[in-house]
Amino acid sequence: MDIAVRYFSKFGRTEKIARAIAKGASVEAVSVADENELDKKYDILFLGGAPYANIMDSRLRKWVEQLSPDKVGTVVLFTTSNWSRRTIYGIKKILKNKGIDVQKETFYAHMLKIDSRIQDAEIFAGNMVKKLEKNNG
Repeated sequence: MDIAVRYFSKFGRTEKIARAIAKGASVEAVSVADENELDKKYDILFLGGAPYANIMDSRLRKWVEQLSPDKVGTVVLFTTSNWSRRTIYGIKKILKNKGIDVQKETFYAHMLKIDSRIQDAEIFAGNMVKKLEKNNG
């Protein structure tokens, strides 16, 4: 299976979680700020970002809005924030409207407890990959 991890992070907290998810999925994490679009089709895309003032960052929104259904099989969402999962809800709505499959399971890390959630993020990603490989194999 081809797997990718993409994220947007202003302050580094979401990047830490993205890197942990990438480690659990045995791939590299790439910031959407460094990539205009996916370079090929991926079976699984882990995608995340945090709300800033309770709003999805415009750079992440633009990247999600240009994501083509022919570039991804299913998306697994993650976020970091103080309390809001609004970014997950916003991304999910955009992707669902495009007909892109979004997994029900998501990963959330409180912004003040990032370091204590690193291992959990790795495990989450590994488990999601196993689950999706089993379902598709």
